[in-house]
Amino acid sequence: MRASVPGHADAGPDRVLLRAGGACLVLALIATALVSRTADWEPVGLFATVLGLAVASDLLEATTKSLRISGSFLAIVLAMALLGPAPAVVVALVTTLGRIARVRPRPAIAVCDLAACAIFPLAGGLLIRFLVDVTDAPPDGTAFLVIVLAAFLAANLLNFLLIALASWRLDGVSPVRRLATDFAPVLPWELVTGLLTVAVVSVYQLVGVPALVLAAAVVLTFQFLLRELLASQRRSEELESRNTQLRALQVGVLAAMVQTLGLRDRMTARHSAAVARFAREIAATAGRSEREQEIVHTAGLLHDIGKFALPDTILLGHGELTEDDWTAIRRHPEDGARVVRRVDGYGPVADIILLHHERLDGRGYPYGLAGDEIPLFARIVAVADAYDVMTARDSYRASMSPADACAELRRHAGTQFDPWVVETFISLLERREVAFRHADDADFERELGFERRVRDVTPSSPG
Repeated sequence: MRASVPGHADAGPDRVLLRAGGACLVLALIATALVSRTADWEPVGLFATVLGLAVASDLLEATTKSLRISGSFLAIVLAMALLGPAPAVVVALVTTLGRIARVRPRPAIAVCDLAACAIFPLAGGLLIRFLVDVTDAPPDGTAFLVIVLAAFLAANLLNFLLIALASWRLDGVSPVRRLATDFAPVLPWELVTGLLTVAVVSVYQLVGVPALVLAAAVVLTFQFLLRELLASQRRSEELESRNTQLRALQVGVLAAMVQTLGLRDRMTARHSAAVARFAREIAATAGRSEREQEIVHTAGLLHDIGKFALPDTILLGHGELTEDDWTAIRRHPEDGARVVRRVDGYGPVADIILLHHERLDGRGYPYGLAGDEIPLFARIVAVADAYDVMTARDSYRASMSPADACAELRRHAGTQFDPWVVETFISLLERREVAFRHADDADFERELGFERRVRDVTPSSPG
């Protein structure tokens, strides 16, 4: 992982970072020139291979929301271990200059990145040189491999701290906090990358530059495949995001239809909201899952959406209804289900809407289903629908008291309504655990907020 300074635009901190980063870069370059040895640049083929690996790996970087995965750091450590601090600094600076040319950050950020990429390879290369001199570790022994791993981790930490210090000036997040939130979570990945670097060094010790070329090919191939995998994942996420937006738009259209229905007929719209609330409470009492409760709630809210197509003479109940009018009214479950079924993932909701006027005795519509042929949620909506029609002001009949409506539900339990659903609902009413105020806009708006809760519901058929 290679860290970089985040892009904040503030002239004051930028000037400070530009001066400080520039000074650090100049000092690092002077130190690099002083410690450079002629032998560090040989063999030339090794330097060219490592440099090519770093540049190519950085061009093939794989990015996620929080990480930039590149093999360039591995190549820089290889230069530190197999060549020396000066070649490692050159490899790091060339790679960073290439990324700056592609990304084009602000000057202060670019200078700070260059300074960091000059300092940590210099420090890491000098650390390896010092430890080898102190321990007299042979370049083809196990002790040297341990030194390389230690230098890898130390250089990685130093690189992160340098960037964290520069970022601190911009966003106020302390380096200690960044260590905990950004560096610690990826430490296992860094350790694996360090072990891979050690393995490459070990193979190079045995075979030479050809083995390094082969290792570079493996690393670049893996990185290319990883980048393509992440790109495919991003495309999939973008497609899913667009599908979610489309579902939200479709559900928003349904919500708008309910609101429009409310403008045409306030009573019918509020009746739908009441049925939604009642149906959800019954489903909750039945121990159904939260998702299933959302489904039955949505079905209750949309159960009369098919009435949107009815003319005002029928919808508002002005005058006596003809048989043709009643035929049109009985068609609303099919019309509503057909509209709702067009919304992706709302098939189960449409099924409930389609069957909420079926009766246990088989005398309902549209299909004349009987008993358990009718899904539980459709039976729930039927009871909630009937109770609210009886107790609220209705265009076709006078309203009843809650007690009379409960008595009527019980009288038709077993023929029209599911007895268990009836008793469960009446129990909720008697305990005052559910209620709906038709005259209260807040109650209506609360139930109309369903699209924010169920737009991502893609259920299997419940009930």
